[in-house]
Amino acid sequence: MKNVFLVLMLLSTSFLFAQGIVKGTITDSEMKTPLPGANVMVAGTSNGTTTDFDGNFSLNVADASGKIVISYVGFLKKEIEFTVANGKTVNLGEIVLEADDSALDEIVITSFSLAIDRKTPVAVSTIKAKDIENRLGNQEFPEILKSTPGVYATKKGGGFGDAELRLRGFNSENIAVMINGVPVNGMENGRVYWSNWAGLSDVTRTMQVQRGLGASKVAVPSIGGTVNIVTKTTDAKEGGSFFATTGNDGYQKFGATVSTGKLENGFAITASGSKTTGRGFIDATSFEGYSYFLNVSKDFGDDHQLSFSAFGAPQVHSQRRNRESIEDFRRNDRETKFNRDWGYKNGQEYNINENRYHKPQMSLNHYWNISDKTSLSTAVYASFGRGAGSRSSGVNKFGLGTDYRSGEFQPINFDKIVEENKALGALGSESVITEDINNHNWYGALSTITTELTSDIDLLAGIDLRYYKGEHYREVKDLLGGQFYNDDSNINNPVNNAQVGDNVSFYNDGIVLRGGGFAQVEYSKDDLSAFISVAASNTSYKRIDYFNYLDSDSERETDFVKFFGYSAKGGANYNIDNNHNVFANVGYFERAPFFNAIFLNYQNDVNDEAENQKIFSAELGYGFRSENLRVNFNVYRTSWKDRTLTRSFQNPDGTFGSANILGINALHQGVELDVDYKPFDKLKLRGMISIGDWTWQDDVTGVQVFDDEQQLVNTIDIYIEDLKVGDAAQTTFGLGLDYSVLERTTLRLDYNYYDKFYADFEPNSRTSANSLQAWETPAYGLLDLGLTHGFKLGALDATIIGNINNILDTEYIADARDGALSSAGDASVWYGFGRTYTIGAKIKF
Repeated sequence: MKNVFLVLMLLSTSFLFAQGIVKGTITDSEMKTPLPGANVMVAGTSNGTTTDFDGNFSLNVADASGKIVISYVGFLKKEIEFTVANGKTVNLGEIVLEADDSALDEIVITSFSLAIDRKTPVAVSTIKAKDIENRLGNQEFPEILKSTPGVYATKKGGGFGDAELRLRGFNSENIAVMINGVPVNGMENGRVYWSNWAGLSDVTRTMQVQRGLGASKVAVPSIGGTVNIVTKTTDAKEGGSFFATTGNDGYQKFGATVSTGKLENGFAITASGSKTTGRGFIDATSFEGYSYFLNVSKDFGDDHQLSFSAFGAPQVHSQRRNRESIEDFRRNDRETKFNRDWGYKNGQEYNINENRYHKPQMSLNHYWNISDKTSLSTAVYASFGRGAGSRSSGVNKFGLGTDYRSGEFQPINFDKIVEENKALGALGSESVITEDINNHNWYGALSTITTELTSDIDLLAGIDLRYYKGEHYREVKDLLGGQFYNDDSNINNPVNNAQVGDNVSFYNDGIVLRGGGFAQVEYSKDDLSAFISVAASNTSYKRIDYFNYLDSDSERETDFVKFFGYSAKGGANYNIDNNHNVFANVGYFERAPFFNAIFLNYQNDVNDEAENQKIFSAELGYGFRSENLRVNFNVYRTSWKDRTLTRSFQNPDGTFGSANILGINALHQGVELDVDYKPFDKLKLRGMISIGDWTWQDDVTGVQVFDDEQQLVNTIDIYIEDLKVGDAAQTTFGLGLDYSVLERTTLRLDYNYYDKFYADFEPNSRTSANSLQAWETPAYGLLDLGLTHGFKLGALDATIIGNINNILDTEYIADARDGALSSAGDASVWYGFGRTYTIGAKIKF
């Protein structure tokens, strides 16, 4: 009874001191969208809160009247008076913040596991919608991050959407990419194909890069960092916009966005769509892409909100798959634009390599304010990927200098191949074009409950559930004039006179189940904020093979192979004063190996020795904030042990085997600095430098491989100690400025410099005790120029945006694969793009 009485006393006290609740929605006067992460404080007290993803806030107040002070970096402070009756709620409605032209632009976000400035102890960079709109042009979506410390973004072969993002030396397999908090990395291999999300730039509200451990609360963390893309939800006001853009090599893009605003019945709808076409900067890389976005939200009073989003970017684009030697690029007429993978068929341009894909994602989000102290956020989502990438199969007649080209570097004469296949008649085609089909169904749920344990401590806990099934098979796309194609890969149908659309070579399914939970305790009082987070997950893999096993064979379907992973991380941020803050974080986690490391030799051979990858990371940082200067400095150290690595070899009896190799370790460490400075109203300066030291750690020698009878069949040695990790520039430097020429006219200049780029190589290729350091490509710098001009078109706001990238037409190697001699002479490379441009117009209504 005594305890019950005490609880009743506490409850009655809280009601005594809580005179009422003040609510409202904070919006941006310029973008007409909500401002998540705005600070809302009762004047003269420490009582405050921050706005949620949709700009909403709810604040208990102890006095019947007073003022709330609303602040947000880059906007003018605003004070609003309130009066509430005891226990009642007053809604202040929409509160519009005006941009502060004397302050630096910066966004701080609180939802979807995004970081809060001077509170979340992680290294973070945030790009907002306005910057994406002004700077992206016809660049690939990840390239908007190229002036971010630790980031290296390239176009790879140069096809539409084929870009690659690397963060602190880690590729996309080891970078968590999330859209509105929902993970999109492939469930089998962790990869991100940006062509699937090429249209997201049109509907992105903000894009945040958290380097290192990050603030993501999903059950499976990343190694290099997290990129979280937050799309527009329901815009705060009725209206919309349409735009049109043109550029080099036939680039054309146009689209529109429209929003109803919040209707009287609580519904709100935002829709967006666009179309993009072009010939491509690289030879024979034409493309056609679309994007669509739909958000429908319903406000069910004070406690519940339901939001449905659907978006996708169906596209088809031709590719350049083959790197070339530097000498070959220089010896052909097209130089850096050269692409060997295409020719003419019936007088029409025809590319061997064509990618087509559509990966729509749909999510239903429910936000529930259970009480003043507890809320629940739940997202259920689904993605249905459908598409393929084409390639040549059969006899390879497509090499350089063959009889099927009029000259060594001339386009392929497909008509000659067609005539030869026709002449073969009943023997079938020698060379055909096939497609590797990769379809998948993916379902998931992510739910997080947040509750206030005390006035200073919050508890967050949740679940992360995912189911994935991928279908993988190859089918005939073009017989190139022949009657059929012979293929005996299917053991159930070894005499297969394949027609267009028939399966050949392989056919298998991959199933991935992942379930996990996470919990995080957050402390925030005065100038100190800290967190401790733990998570655990179980990843299960299954493979079904329809070609290598008889239909009646029980081995055609494996059991689930399970891996248990976990993580623990923590960090703290201390605001020394209004200008200075320091932070630190540390964490350790184990992550399941990827699908292909579990099932060897492209069959159902289970790798019983596969182990979790082990990652330890630590970071220290310092920040400085003033009215016109922002500085971020941090040092990091990430140790990656037991990287998943298998190696294939030929057994003495002629069969092929594989070995699981443990002890492949790497160390990624470095320092990062970024600065924003506004010396006067019209000029903004920014700069960054990132110096990394990424190396492989230890040789792995004497790995013995035994057969089923425990007979020694192979011994493997790998020599990688102190070799540099390749595939990304370890030193990057950037300088930029925005200058307001007129009131609504801004000139932009950005210079980015890249050095210490080592050609990519596989560690298991270094089998000699005298292994050479990978070839280091020449350093290079790129200068970009942009101009934005706003004006009135009658009663409408209009904007003209122009961008010239690589304005000096600098020739540079953006991507390299190491050769046997680790030199420029035997490396295979892709050159980056030369000068490109876009000019476009946008009208808001």
